[in-house]
Amino acid sequence: MRAVVVRRFGGPEVLEFAEHPTPVPGIGRVRVRVAAAAVNPVDVATRSGFLTEAGIIPPRDVLGIGWDVAGTVDAVGDGVTGFTVGDAVIGLRDRPSAALGTYAEFVVLDASAIAAAPRTASLAEAATLPLNGLTAAQAIDLLDLPPGATVLVTGAAGAVGGYAVALAKARGFRVVATAGSADEALVRGFGAEVFVPRGDLLGDRVRAVVPGGADAALDTALLGLEALDAVANRGRFVVFAAGAAPIPLRGIRVEHVWIRADGTALAGLATLVDDGVLALRIADTLPLTEAVKAHERLAVGGLRGRLVLTNK
Repeated sequence: MRAVVVRRFGGPEVLEFAEHPTPVPGIGRVRVRVAAAAVNPVDVATRSGFLTEAGIIPPRDVLGIGWDVAGTVDAVGDGVTGFTVGDAVIGLRDRPSAALGTYAEFVVLDASAIAAAPRTASLAEAATLPLNGLTAAQAIDLLDLPPGATVLVTGAAGAVGGYAVALAKARGFRVVATAGSADEALVRGFGAEVFVPRGDLLGDRVRAVVPGGADAALDTALLGLEALDAVANRGRFVVFAAGAAPIPLRGIRVEHVWIRADGTALAGLATLVDDGVLALRIADTLPLTEAVKAHERLAVGGLRGRLVLTNK
């Protein structure tokens, strides 16, 4: 089978196609015929060597690329229940040091890492859900706040941020969102009650509409201290990238969300898609053979939604 791998770090040009034996699912594992794989910033961080330099991925001769997958079950290992050949599924590969990722024709995942795909979405659309949706959901879990609390979401127009707004709203939080002024209607459509345009002195501007500050912040835009300043004393703050955690001033509890595969939670997110709570956003689809082009487009920025690589 064909797969995209990295043998040296650098720009998009280091992505290469390699022939690899089709993986065989072992005990408790499932082989998925990949229909679509989303392109995420973490793929760039893997390709560039940033994750290796940060100590998140150990040195490897070959690294697979891609975390998100949507496709159909192609084979199941011993002990797998709940999935049969032909089922449409979504899943997450959360081991970035593996030699094969989801930019491939097939991928093998633990059965606990996959879930039935949303019924109301195409597989290309569904491929945008696992990594970003689970990241937002697991970040909200870290808040440990009661319904009615006020939660600030930075980068609310982005892939993770958009899910964070919708999921926070669904859990009964009052959502204050910040993004570019042009994205106000989009972000309010996700469920934000209050919108604060991106800009300087975020803490002052949030506190002008939320006296005393927000109970918590989900800092998907990695604003750090600027976002922390908008949080009330002894509040909660969740950071989304290694090394981006601000100093926990004023008794604020700062947490880091480290994404993990969770098929049960992923099934719940798929249900929210089918119920119209979560919107799946694709910027564009490209064939797997154009992985380099996809990374070049991601580097340019300005995308709304994810680029998705497809096998045809």
